Amino acid sequence: MDFHLTFSIPLFKEKINYAHRSLFIGSCFAENIGELMQHYKFNGLVNPNGILYNPLSIADSLNRIIENKEVKESELFFANECWNSWEFHSKLSNPDKQTCLSTINNNISNAHHFLKQSDWLFITLGPSFVYKQKSTNTVVGNCHKIPQQEFTKHLLTVDEIVHSLSALTEKLNVFNPGLKIVFTVSPVRYIRDGVVENNQSKARLIEAVHQLTKRENTLYFPAYELVIDDLRDYRFYKTDMVHPNEQAIDYVFKKLKDVAFDETTKSLFEKIKNIVTAKNHRPFHTDTIAYKKFKETYFNNCTQLLKEHPFLNFDDELEIFSS
Repeated sequence: MDFHLTFSIPLFKEKINYAHRSLFIGSCFAENIGELMQHYKFNGLVNPNGILYNPLSIADSLNRIIENKEVKESELFFANECWNSWEFHSKLSNPDKQTCLSTINNNISNAHHFLKQSDWLFITLGPSFVYKQKSTNTVVGNCHKIPQQEFTKHLLTVDEIVHSLSALTEKLNVFNPGLKIVFTVSPVRYIRDGVVENNQSKARLIEAVHQLTKRENTLYFPAYELVIDDLRDYRFYKTDMVHPNEQAIDYVFKKLKDVAFDETTKSLFEKIKNIVTAKNHRPFHTDTIAYKKFKETYFNNCTQLLKEHPFLNFDDELEIFSS
């Protein structure tokens, strides 16, 4: 018996290859897939703002990156013993104000130059819910554990989502005309909003994204449907029953590889995967002739691939295999 409800995914008309640059932004699921791409040596940048969830904050972050607009010192606030920005995740917060500001602005500058030369932008939307700071009536990307009573919660309409992301895609097309934009909806279930409310939230995102993908150079990849409808089992979730586990993430990544990589890239991917797996191998005995031959073999594999594809980075692997 087949325990999967499999469905076909349209092939990408243009394919991803190892010479491309890809920026991943959005929910923690964008981070999962982006980090896998980096792990297998694709040139990727993941969440320069840290994890972001709602469409408006994601749009605001990309607008700032496009404009290369620095965060001012006056935009930071102090809470929970750290300096923070409402537009950035807490992992970029810091007890030292200048360190926080410098880290944030370096990330903006690096992302600006990376996005300008990128071939792909993956935007993963989490919920349709946003939190507005009462004192300013502005949407925040992260609440930084500030008491709930300081915010109002709002469920975005489809039109609000489309309006914000449509303006963003137009701006992106001017900034980098060759950029391909891939929208995904996160399969993470935001049940703290309520089970019914989570489904309502996801439905609005899905409708909005399908309106947006009617544009040229804009695609939809069904990460949400792969987990919710194809896998459709709590064994593919972590113990919180909310976040997809490693097995589910690998499954979605494989589906992305199937539809988005060209045949040359798939072949190169398998060679690189073999090298990365070998790098993580931990033998019981490191002083044997067999292990020395093992390292020599993979050192040679790395150098051969670097001759053929000089844009790859095997610095870590070469250090291990040559030691």
